[in-house]
Amino acid sequence: MQFRLSLDQCSKNKDLATAISLYDAAVSQPSSIRLSNQHFNSFLYICSNSVSNPETKQSAIEFGLRVYQNMASCGAIPNEATVTSVARLAAANNDGDAAFELAKGVGYAGRLRTYGPALFCFCGNGDADKAYKVEEQMVSIGLQLEEPELSALLKVSVERGIEENVYKYLHKLRMAVRGVSEMTAEIIESWFRGEVAVKSGLLEWDANQMKEMIARNGGGWHGLGWLGKGNWVVQRSNIASDGRCLTCSELLVCVDIDRADTEMFAHSVASLAIERESQSSFKEFQDWLENHSEFEAVVDGANVGLYQQNFVEGCFSASQLIAVVNHLHNRSNKWPLVVLHKKRVRALLENATHRELFEKWINEGVLYPTPYGSNDDWYWLYAAVKLKCLLVTNDEMRDHIFQLLGSNFFTRWKERHQVRYTFLKGSPSISSPPSFSIVIQESEKGSWHVPLASESDEESLRAWLCITRPYCKDLNDKVQDNLAASETSEIPSSDHRSPVPNGNSDSSNDFSNNPLLIAGKRKDRT
Repeated sequence: MQFRLSLDQCSKNKDLATAISLYDAAVSQPSSIRLSNQHFNSFLYICSNSVSNPETKQSAIEFGLRVYQNMASCGAIPNEATVTSVARLAAANNDGDAAFELAKGVGYAGRLRTYGPALFCFCGNGDADKAYKVEEQMVSIGLQLEEPELSALLKVSVERGIEENVYKYLHKLRMAVRGVSEMTAEIIESWFRGEVAVKSGLLEWDANQMKEMIARNGGGWHGLGWLGKGNWVVQRSNIASDGRCLTCSELLVCVDIDRADTEMFAHSVASLAIERESQSSFKEFQDWLENHSEFEAVVDGANVGLYQQNFVEGCFSASQLIAVVNHLHNRSNKWPLVVLHKKRVRALLENATHRELFEKWINEGVLYPTPYGSNDDWYWLYAAVKLKCLLVTNDEMRDHIFQLLGSNFFTRWKERHQVRYTFLKGSPSISSPPSFSIVIQESEKGSWHVPLASESDEESLRAWLCITRPYCKDLNDKVQDNLAASETSEIPSSDHRSPVPNGNSDSSNDFSNNPLLIAGKRKDRT
C-alpha cells in the first residue's frame, strides 16, 4: 500500500528521481513487492513525461528502457499504454524506426497517441517518406488524423518542397478542422511565400471539369491542384456576414457534403427507416417522392405546430404551421413539402376552419400524411437528404435514431441544411443556414481562404488567411475588358445556384465565365 501511494505521488509530481529510487528498492526486495503491469506502466508513464525536460531526458530514456526490459523478463504482457510510453522514449532517443515497430505491434488496438511518437520523430527529422508510411499505416487501421498529425505532415512536405503533398494535406486539414491553430497557419504561410509555390500551378484548365468537380464535392473546393502561376499574396483578413472577404472581395460559399456522401446518406436513412417502419409504407413514400422532387424545403410539421404549445394533448397550432408554410412560399414562390403524421392530419381535417386548405395541400402534394404506427422523423429526414434541400425544424435531432447516422457526418449535414424558426408577435422568423462555411476554401480562381481558430463566438472577429495571386487577377481583368461580346457568347451558360438552394447568387460561382478559361479558348482559335 505504501509503495502504491508513493508511486502515485511520483506520477502526480512527475518526480523521476524518486521514482527511480522507488523502483530500485522494489526490485531489490521481490519477496515483499511484486511488480504488476500497472506498476510497470506507471514507471514508464513517468519516464515518457520526463523526456521533454532536457535535464531529465537522458535519465528518463535509460531508466525507461531498463523498466521495459525487466517487464519483458518478468513475463508481463505489454498493452497499448505500455507501447505508447516506450514509443515516446524511443522517439526521444531519435529512434523513429523503433517507435514505429512498437506501434505496429499492437495492430488494430493502436491509437493516435501510439503512432504519434514515430510520426513526429520522422517529421521533425525531415524524413518525409518514413512519415508518409506511418500515416499510411494509421489510415489502414481506421485512424482519423487530427490537426497535430496533419500539421506535422504538412510541415515536412513544405520543407521538402513536395507540392502535391502540401496540396493533399491542406485538403485533409479542411476535412479535419474548422479553424487551424496559429502554428499551422504559419506553416501554410511559409509554403505560399516560398519559391516552390510560385512555380506550382496551371494557367489553363477545363471549365466544365472544374464546375463538375466543385458541384460533386459540395462546393468550396475542386481538388484539381494549384491554379495559376506566379507570386502569392498572403494576408490576414476578416469575412463579412455575407461571406465576402474584406481583403480580396471574393465570396466564400456554404460547403455541403459531396454528392457521393449525399447518396450514401440517403441510402443509410432509407435502410434504417425500412428496418423500423412498415417496409411497404416507406417504399410507397420513396416512390411518391420520385414524382414530387421539385421541393426546395421540407417542413417538420409536428415540430412547427407544437412549438411553444407545452406539448399539451390537442394543443397543435395549425395557424403556426400555415404561417411558416406561407412564409417559405413567399420567399421562393415555391411550396415546401410538409410532413405530418396522419393522426394529426385527421384532426386538422375535422376542424372546419382549416379543412379546405389542408385538403388542397394534400391534393396538390404539399402535405404528406405519414401512416399510422410510423415515426414521421424518418420521412422528413429522408426527404430533405434525398432532395438535397433545406429542413425546417427546431428539433436538435439528438434522439437515438439520429445517433445511428454517425455524429460527425450528420453534424456536417445539419449545419448546411437545417433551418430554425421562431415567432415574433405571431409572425414567423426564419433563421437560414450560415451564408458561408467556416472551413478551408479553395476557389475556382485559384485562391485560398483559411480560417484560424478563434475563442470568440463573434464570427466577424475570426481571422482568416487570404491567399491570392495578383497575376491571375490581372489576367482576369485584362481578358474580361478586351474580350469581344461575340466570343463570350460562345461560352455555355452556367447554373449560378449553390449545391443546395440558399438564396445566394453571385457571378463568382460561374466557372465557365472564368477569364482564364476564355483566354484559353481564344488562344486555341487563333
